[in-house]
Formats: sequence, C-alpha cells, structure tokens
Amino acid sequence: MDKLLLLGDEAVGQGALDAGLSGAFGYPGTPSTEIIEYIQENEDAMKRKIHFSWSANEKTSMEEAMGLSYAGKRALVTMKHVGLNVAADAYVNSAITGANGGIIVAVADDPSMHSSQNEQDSRFYGNFAQLPVMEPCDQQEAYDMPREAFALSEKYKVPVMLRLTTRLAHSRAGIIRKEVIPENEMHRPDDPNQFMLLPAFARENYKDLLEKQSQFIAESEESKYNVFHNGDDKGMGIIACGLGYNYLMENVQGSDLDYPILKIGQYPLPRKQIEKITSECDSVLVIEEGMPLLEEKLRGYLDNCLNVKGRLDGTLPRYGELNPQIVASALGLSPKPVKDIPKTVKGRPPELCKGCPHRDTFVTLNKAMEKYGKGHVFSDIGCYTLGFLPPFNAINSCVCMGASVSMAVGAAEAGFYPSVAVIGDSTFGHSGMTGLLDAVNKESNVVIMILDNNTVAMTGMQDSAVEGSIEKICAGLGVEKEHIRVFKPLKPKHDENVKIIEEELEYSGVSVIIPRRECIHLRRKRKK
Repeated sequence: MDKLLLLGDEAVGQGALDAGLSGAFGYPGTPSTEIIEYIQENEDAMKRKIHFSWSANEKTSMEEAMGLSYAGKRALVTMKHVGLNVAADAYVNSAITGANGGIIVAVADDPSMHSSQNEQDSRFYGNFAQLPVMEPCDQQEAYDMPREAFALSEKYKVPVMLRLTTRLAHSRAGIIRKEVIPENEMHRPDDPNQFMLLPAFARENYKDLLEKQSQFIAESEESKYNVFHNGDDKGMGIIACGLGYNYLMENVQGSDLDYPILKIGQYPLPRKQIEKITSECDSVLVIEEGMPLLEEKLRGYLDNCLNVKGRLDGTLPRYGELNPQIVASALGLSPKPVKDIPKTVKGRPPELCKGCPHRDTFVTLNKAMEKYGKGHVFSDIGCYTLGFLPPFNAINSCVCMGASVSMAVGAAEAGFYPSVAVIGDSTFGHSGMTGLLDAVNKESNVVIMILDNNTVAMTGMQDSAVEGSIEKICAGLGVEKEHIRVFKPLKPKHDENVKIIEEELEYSGVSVIIPRRECIHLRRKRKK
C-alpha cells in the first residue's frame, strides 16, 4: 500500500477515510484543526462525497455525528480539549444512547498550553463517560487506530475517543496505508428506542453500559496497543502512555536500561498487566502526557493495606440512588420496613395536557409523515418529548438540548430522507440556533419544526427568550423566507396544516415550520 509522510492529525484523517468514514464533523481548534482540513483537501474524500464541512460548534458537531451514526454510517468528530467541554452534554449522553454506525471522537489535548487556556486531560472525560479511549504513541498508530476504533464502536455500540496531544498532532512521520474499507450501507438502529433518552429507556441503557465495562477491560487486556515488555532489572517498572512511550523509547533504545515496560494505548486500563508489572517491580515510574490519570488509579490499585468497601466491591449498588435501607444493609443493620403504597393510589403515566397545542401538532405531523413510515423525526427536551408516548408515537430521539436539529442535519448528510426535527421555542433559543445555522451552511435537506407555545412551559412557564422573534432569527440565519411557514395547530385547520408540512417535506433544502399556539396553562394564567 501507499507510504505517506503525515502529521499526526493528518494520519487520523487518512486512517478514518481508509476505515470507511462517511462524515467528519468538527469545530476548528489547535491542535486538532488539521484533521478535517486534511479530509477537506483529500481527492478520495471528494470523489466519495464524504461530508466534511465545519459545524457551528463542538456540541452540534457531536450531535450531527450521532445523527449520521443513527443512519448507520461511520462518523468522525474532531475538537480540541476545551471544545470537549462544549460537546460534553452530547458526548456524555452518547454513552447512554450508544452508536449505530461507528463514532470516533478525536480530541487533541494541548499540554503546556501552546495555544489554549488550560491543559486539561480528555482521558478524564472518557473515564467519566465510561467509554473506551485510544491513545496513539506515533503517527502510524494515529493512522491505524481509527480502523480498530470504528470496529470497537460498532461491536459494542458505543462511541470511542481517540486522544492526541500537541506534539503528536503537529509532528510528521511516515505511515503505511492499509486497504480501504467500504462505507457502511445506511441502516437504522435495530432498537427503535436506542436514541430515546426518556428515563425508562435511559435507565436500561445505563445498566447495559455498566455491564459492558468488564468487556471494555477485556478488550484492553488483549489490545495490541497495550503491550508488556519484560526486563531483567526489577528495581523499577515503567508504564508509558501514548506519546510518553515514544519519548521513553528515544531514551531506552541503545542504552543499558533493562526495566520491564508496559505500553498503554487503550483504555480502560488493562488491570491484569498493571498488576503484573507492579507485583514484579520494587517501584513504578509512570510516564503520561497530561494529567496523572493513570498514576492516580495506580495508587489506588497499590493501596492494598486497606480493605475498601463501597460501590466497586458490591457493598453498595453500582446503579441507582442510595436510600436509608441500602445504607443500613451496608452497615450490617436490619433495614427498617418500608410502608407499602396504598392500593387506592394509582400510577399515571405522563402525558401532554388536555388542550395542549402540541397534541394537534403531532396529529398533523403524523398524518403528513404517513407515506414515509416511522423513524424520521428527531426531537428534543421539553413538554413535546411526550409526543413519543401513545397515542402519538411521533418522535424518535431525545438526547440533549438542541440535538434534534443537529441530528437531523447529520442524518440528512447520510442521505436519510425525510429528516425532520421537532424542537420547542425555548429550546431553539437555548441550543437550536447553532444547529439551524449548520443546516443553512451545509444546505441540508431538513424540515425543522419549532413548536412555539410562547413560554418555557416544562420548567414553569418562564418567558421564552425568542418570543416574537423566531421568524426573524430563522431569516437572519439564512433560511429562505418562503420556506419559513407558520400555522396555528387546531383541529379545524388540520387539513390545511398537513398540506403545509407535506409541501415542505417535498422541498429539497432547509425548511422551518412554526406551529404557534400558546400553552394552555399560560392562557389560563393570563385570563386569571
């Protein structure tokens, strides 16, 4: 195969392209920018019509990648370390939704703050979200890892982080290419509720994530990127992570040093290999670029003088809330009995209020979508999320604030049609405008429905920041005025409103539909 001289960033881009990439999303930030820039200038990417335009911010780029993944395609998201703070809402929740097509989140950290306001370590985010992390030691691994990361992502249905640092991202070395993997065929998730983070589904998804942790560790134990090199001098063992291993080899090769070395390139940490080197050696030197993540964990592993009890050893449950009964059991006490709920108290599932304007909106939307079938409507966080429940069953996702618009954009980039987003007026003001800006800049074929009930209804009818200005905002963001449609969701106007939605579904471009009728409780409050 070809030999190329590439920056670490460029190696990631080429590796992703050769691993069946369908879309790259990101926001520019040193030292990560060159990943997408390389893809943008790559002739093969142009011929294959890979999506590679910049997003409005890191959050929307993560959400767009999730939309592409929803459609079954392989997605790459790029950002610098502080950009991950912006994307954290979607990134952490992506551990609960999981992935359909593979997702790689490539984050470039900047130790010494060459062009950044801090030097945080993105591995902590991977650890916090309980997702696998891969960390290359050189440009060849930066090229190779996307292939394994996509495979790992699709095997366990979770995103995988690829962590770089400045020196690797911006230094150049030779790489050897491998055969090109064809892109995935478009396919929806096997579980139609996978991306619907209503609590009932999120709880089960989180349990699944916890159960996968032992499998992630087993993958790390067998990973070719975690390698134990034996040595005769047991006075000290060395554990080197990512680029730190490269620095170590520069000093060890050609010297008389013969210490055992454990190379780390995949997380969670391979506990068996760590226990091996720590049990054989008198001391351990940890070489890691960034913060002492491994060192902190290692000190915990070696603290064998304490019998630590809690959530990790099962004394307390790993999942869910604590309560007095659980704590009593952990203390060796008999839990106090809990009074049964009286049989006269009946459970009532949540539902849209009687007279809610969203009811008529979802009835109208369902009618307009009949010929396209289920699975085309991305939604968001607000009262209208209840449109997922019977009798409407109208929406297919709920991830984080603003994600409906961005996921619709990402799915449209995969050729998914129709791609519809449903978002409330206040959520649009909070986080939906940036996604709409991406839709306009990318000329996406999407229909964005902004359900305007004139208030922040779900949290107590606070004033909406965009009240009275939604059309102006949409026009200002570049949506064509003739495709900004407003209707009043009422039963007598049903046929007229269905026709409006049908017309915009047939339009190839960005459409905004605004069903506008005030919240029934706000109306009552004003009358009172």
